[in-house]
Amino acid sequence: MYSEKVMDHFMNPRNVGELENANAIGQVGNPTCGDIMKIYLDIKDDVIEDVKFKTFGCGAAIATSSMATEMIKGKTVEEALQLTNKAVMNALDGLPPIKVHCSVLAEQAVKAALSDYYTRQGIDPLPIVGEIKEDVH
Repeated sequence: MYSEKVMDHFMNPRNVGELENANAIGQVGNPTCGDIMKIYLDIKDDVIEDVKFKTFGCGAAIATSSMATEMIKGKTVEEALQLTNKAVMNALDGLPPIKVHCSVLAEQAVKAALSDYYTRQGIDPLPIVGEIKEDVH
Protein backbone atom coordinates (compact mmCIF):
# COMPACT_ATOMS: atom_id res chain seq x y z
CA MET A 1 0.00 0.00 0.00
CA TYR A 2 2.78 2.48 0.93
CA SER A 3 6.14 2.82 -0.80
CA GLU A 4 9.40 2.15 1.02
CA LYS A 5 10.12 5.90 1.03
CA VAL A 6 6.78 6.70 2.68
CA MET A 7 7.44 4.07 5.33
CA ASP A 8 10.98 5.38 5.88
CA HIS A 9 9.81 8.98 6.34
CA PHE A 10 7.04 7.78 8.66
CA MET A 11 9.28 5.56 10.78
CA ASN A 12 12.27 7.95 10.68
CA PRO A 13 10.86 11.43 10.06
CA ARG A 14 13.35 14.17 9.32
CA ASN A 15 13.25 17.67 10.83
CA VAL A 16 10.73 16.94 13.60
CA GLY A 17 10.26 19.56 16.30
CA GLU A 18 10.04 23.31 16.75
CA LEU A 19 12.47 26.11 15.99
CA GLU A 20 12.81 28.67 18.76
CA ASN A 21 14.33 31.16 16.32
CA ALA A 22 11.75 30.60 13.57
CA ASN A 23 10.93 33.73 11.61
CA ALA A 24 8.13 32.00 9.72
CA ILE A 25 5.46 29.63 11.02
CA GLY A 26 2.58 28.10 9.10
CA GLN A 27 -0.18 25.80 10.29
CA VAL A 28 -2.86 24.08 8.24
CA GLY A 29 -5.43 21.42 8.88
CA ASN A 30 -8.47 20.95 11.02
CA PRO A 31 -8.25 19.59 14.56
CA THR A 32 -11.86 18.40 14.54
CA CYS A 33 -11.55 16.16 11.50
CA GLY A 34 -7.97 15.06 11.18
CA ASP A 35 -4.49 16.09 10.22
CA ILE A 36 -2.74 19.23 11.47
CA MET A 37 0.65 20.31 10.13
CA LYS A 38 2.80 23.08 11.55
CA ILE A 39 5.98 24.17 9.77
CA TYR A 40 8.71 26.35 11.31
CA LEU A 41 11.25 28.11 9.08
CA ASP A 42 14.48 29.96 9.84
CA ILE A 43 15.11 32.13 6.80
CA LYS A 44 18.29 34.18 6.42
CA ASP A 45 19.20 36.21 3.33
CA ASP A 46 16.23 34.68 1.48
CA VAL A 47 17.46 31.11 2.12
CA ILE A 48 15.72 28.53 4.31
CA GLU A 49 18.56 27.67 6.66
CA ASP A 50 16.55 25.41 8.94
CA VAL A 51 13.09 23.88 8.97
CA LYS A 52 11.14 21.79 11.48
CA PHE A 53 7.64 20.40 11.59
CA LYS A 54 5.08 19.06 14.00
CA THR A 55 2.29 16.98 12.52
CA PHE A 56 -0.72 15.40 14.16
CA GLY A 57 -2.08 12.82 11.77
CA CYS A 58 -1.66 9.55 9.98
CA GLY A 59 1.54 8.02 8.68
CA ALA A 60 1.12 9.62 5.26
CA ALA A 61 0.74 13.06 6.87
CA ILE A 62 3.95 12.58 8.81
CA ALA A 63 5.79 11.24 5.75
CA THR A 64 4.68 14.12 3.51
CA SER A 65 5.65 16.68 6.17
CA SER A 66 9.07 15.07 6.53
CA MET A 67 9.65 14.95 2.77
CA ALA A 68 8.44 18.52 2.21
CA THR A 69 10.87 19.84 4.82
CA GLU A 70 13.72 17.91 3.21
CA MET A 71 12.79 19.34 -0.19
CA ILE A 72 12.88 23.00 0.91
CA LYS A 73 15.81 23.00 3.35
CA GLY A 74 18.64 25.05 1.90
CA LYS A 75 16.44 26.45 -0.86
CA THR A 76 15.57 30.07 -1.49
CA VAL A 77 12.11 31.38 -0.64
CA GLU A 78 11.41 31.59 -4.38
CA GLU A 79 12.39 27.94 -4.87
CA ALA A 80 10.28 26.85 -1.89
CA LEU A 81 7.27 28.62 -3.39
CA GLN A 82 7.54 26.23 -6.35
CA LEU A 83 6.90 23.19 -4.12
CA THR A 84 3.82 21.24 -5.19
CA ASN A 85 1.94 18.37 -3.65
CA LYS A 86 2.72 16.36 -6.80
CA ALA A 87 6.46 16.90 -6.29
CA VAL A 88 6.13 15.70 -2.68
CA MET A 89 4.19 12.61 -3.81
CA ASN A 90 6.72 11.86 -6.55
CA ALA A 91 9.62 12.19 -4.09
CA LEU A 92 7.86 9.60 -1.89
CA ASP A 93 7.26 7.28 -4.88
CA GLY A 94 3.53 7.92 -4.70
CA LEU A 95 0.65 7.80 -2.23
CA PRO A 96 -2.62 5.88 -2.26
CA PRO A 97 -5.43 8.04 -3.73
CA ILE A 98 -7.13 8.30 -0.35
CA LYS A 99 -3.95 9.89 1.09
CA VAL A 100 -3.24 12.49 -1.63
CA HIS A 101 -4.75 15.16 0.65
CA CYS A 102 -1.75 14.72 2.96
CA SER A 103 0.60 15.95 0.24
CA VAL A 104 -1.73 18.90 -0.37
CA LEU A 105 -1.55 19.78 3.34
CA ALA A 106 2.26 19.61 3.23
CA GLU A 107 2.35 22.06 0.31
CA GLN A 108 -0.17 24.33 2.04
CA ALA A 109 1.80 24.28 5.32
CA VAL A 110 5.01 25.34 3.57
CA LYS A 111 3.20 28.12 1.72
CA ALA A 112 1.44 29.25 4.92
CA ALA A 113 4.85 29.58 6.59
CA LEU A 114 6.18 31.54 3.62
CA SER A 115 3.12 33.78 3.77
CA ASP A 116 3.85 34.38 7.45
CA TYR A 117 7.44 35.26 6.54
CA TYR A 118 6.21 37.80 3.99
CA THR A 119 3.85 39.32 6.55
CA ARG A 120 6.68 39.68 9.07
CA GLN A 121 8.79 41.35 6.34
CA GLY A 122 6.01 43.82 5.51
CA ILE A 123 5.38 42.24 2.12
CA ASP A 124 1.97 41.17 0.81
CA PRO A 125 1.15 38.03 2.83
CA LEU A 126 -0.24 36.14 -0.16
CA PRO A 127 2.78 35.38 -2.34
CA ILE A 128 2.22 34.67 -5.98
CA VAL A 129 4.45 31.91 -7.29
CA GLY A 130 7.13 33.51 -9.43
CA GLU A 131 6.86 37.02 -8.06
CA ILE A 132 6.60 38.92 -4.83
CA LYS A 133 3.82 41.48 -4.73
CA GLU A 134 4.75 44.67 -2.96
CA ASP A 135 2.55 47.65 -2.23
CA VAL A 136 3.88 50.48 -4.42
CA HIS A 137 1.49 53.27 -3.41
